Amino acid sequence: MTKFLRLFLLLFVVQVSAQQGGMWIPSLLEGMNEKEMKSLGMKMTAKDIYDVNKSSLKDAVPHFNGGCTSEVISPKGLLLTNHHCGFDAIQNHSTVEHDYLQNGFWAYKMEEELPNPDMVVTFIVRIEDVTTKVLDGTQALASEADKQKKIQENISSLSNSLPKESWQENKIRTFYEGNQYMLFVTETFKDIRLVGAPPSSIGKFGSDTDNWVWPRHTGDFSLFRIYADKDNKPAAYSKDNVPYKPKHFLPISLDGIKEDDFTLVFGYPGRTTEYLPAVAVEQIINELNPAKIEVRDAALKVEDGFMRKDQAIKIQYASKYASIANYWKKWIGETQGLKKSNAVGIKKKDEAEFTKRVAKAGKQSEYGNLLPEFEKNYKEIAPYSLARDYFQEIALRNTELTSIAFRLYQLEQVYVTKGEQAFNARKANMIDALGDFYKDFNKTVDEKVFEQLIGIYSKKYPTQFLPASLKNVNASALASEVYGQSKLTSLESLKTLLNGDAKTVIANLNNDKAFKVTKEMAESYFNSVAPKFEEINLKISALQRTYVKAQLELFKDKRLFPDANSTLRVTYGKVKGYEPKDATVYNPVTYLDGVMEKYVPGDYEFDVPQKLIDLYNKKDYGPYAENGKMPVCFIGTNHTTGGNSGSPAIDAKGNLIGLNFDRVWEGTMSDIHYDPAICRNIMVDARYVLFIIDKFANAQNIMSELKLVHPKKK
Repeated sequence: MTKFLRLFLLLFVVQVSAQQGGMWIPSLLEGMNEKEMKSLGMKMTAKDIYDVNKSSLKDAVPHFNGGCTSEVISPKGLLLTNHHCGFDAIQNHSTVEHDYLQNGFWAYKMEEELPNPDMVVTFIVRIEDVTTKVLDGTQALASEADKQKKIQENISSLSNSLPKESWQENKIRTFYEGNQYMLFVTETFKDIRLVGAPPSSIGKFGSDTDNWVWPRHTGDFSLFRIYADKDNKPAAYSKDNVPYKPKHFLPISLDGIKEDDFTLVFGYPGRTTEYLPAVAVEQIINELNPAKIEVRDAALKVEDGFMRKDQAIKIQYASKYASIANYWKKWIGETQGLKKSNAVGIKKKDEAEFTKRVAKAGKQSEYGNLLPEFEKNYKEIAPYSLARDYFQEIALRNTELTSIAFRLYQLEQVYVTKGEQAFNARKANMIDALGDFYKDFNKTVDEKVFEQLIGIYSKKYPTQFLPASLKNVNASALASEVYGQSKLTSLESLKTLLNGDAKTVIANLNNDKAFKVTKEMAESYFNSVAPKFEEINLKISALQRTYVKAQLELFKDKRLFPDANSTLRVTYGKVKGYEPKDATVYNPVTYLDGVMEKYVPGDYEFDVPQKLIDLYNKKDYGPYAENGKMPVCFIGTNHTTGGNSGSPAIDAKGNLIGLNFDRVWEGTMSDIHYDPAICRNIMVDARYVLFIIDKFANAQNIMSELKLVHPKKK
């Protein structure tokens, strides 16, 4: 083989494999990852992305309020994240008179920025491998439960003893299913204020119809600001706090993107399960996802019917509806994608190769029984997993009255296990927190949701675990009885129910119809389902850890990245269109023209503000247009998931080019199986964000903070 051919094949392999997905730990990029990124066009070094001693990209990318990602875009601590990540805050500041969801919000001076109690952002200071220390003393333990107990003891001890500053925290997270442990030293800022948000007709354009869909035309962004004390350290909200001075902030590129441009997405992906065996994926496709989809479908139909008729209910339920709809639609796309890509067949083929390599390496005693054990345990856990999903979806997540009743059931358990003093402390905390819950609770809406979901519970919950009182139930009659009699339907009546000593409160609760129904569901779950589920799941977890260890050992030729776990990760790829099905080809960029094509006056999802229409008609795009058109969104091959919402899309030189907010529907199965042919992440073009701030909002105070650059002209 000639030197040229060897080089060609090497480059070919690197370029293809570099687009096969992956969520990489930023402190471990030097070597293979850095070479791959440079082969795709990156001009930075690994140290430009992550450096402990100097400012780097990691210093501009904090975790946003525990569930999303954000990025610092000015020297005054200005934060950019998704509109849907800031949605709760925008909603909480909204009233019928001042509806920031409908009309948007812009602070034209810092004094107008709105504080958000309990909102936080967390920066990563440094990352260290602490695997040896965490696993110390576990090798001789035979029981999986004992091993996990020792690991948790070690983590607790190390978190307290490893060096950090007084205002920082040590957080230890597991990787590769417990084969690696990493320490994250963090700083959490607690004074975060709302600076700007477009109206939902821009920030949520397309709403649930377009969610998980391409082409997309959503300006999904909002702006916040980090405040710190006079020493630039984290501090609780105070009028004396000042804008945070970041170690690094992202310049914003005005040059835009084109197909095959390098893209780096930096953020906090929540959870993936890329190394599940085929039997687990079959269970997800055939049993678990269909059950959860049915429950949420029923809840959404009820809520949507009320929201379309009543503006006050629309405000109350906007955030809740979006939250329910998000994963409902994701699970539908995920199931379709897993089937279309033959994920189960591919995994079975991989498992056949795994079996061959185990035999070739002479490792049958260590790894030869893994796959049969998976089959046995997943078959055994199936009814418990289904019951668990139904209980969580119906009792805890999608029916509000049962969710509050479950919190009261937990309060009762505190009394039973810890006594009256602990009961009174928990009760006081609960009463303090109930105001926000009832602010957005609507008895009429929730009764109809309960009626639909308790009917599903009665018919679909595994019969062997179903409480006798809920078999063959008349859902309509039960809903009328529960919501007509229960004192949990209003804050005032609930407070009277909680008045008195512990025994009095417990007695009153057990006479309440909503509490009794929820308690029956909970006790059925905790007595008949949870213990066996946990027992089998512990076995599966141990198998999974060994399975990943075996793959790391036997497949050294494969690129195995750790599953997402809400820690800071890098994923890289290119701007790229795709072909989801025969004769359907999608370009990688959308424009404002598409917004106007979808425009339906007065529609819940596709209305457009008049000012945006005027700007479009005048083609008043400022310096943000591309060949006379206003770019809105683009897609790339970056491997993302929930938690990457709000992640910066960064160009080859470290400039902001977009804002990650979604994935294409055909590729939502990437949490389980990444297929480079159809998996695409969706990003708002940074130029559209600038256009809305500048031309639509005329927020020149914000524009003056930003560093706008032309990296392609250098």
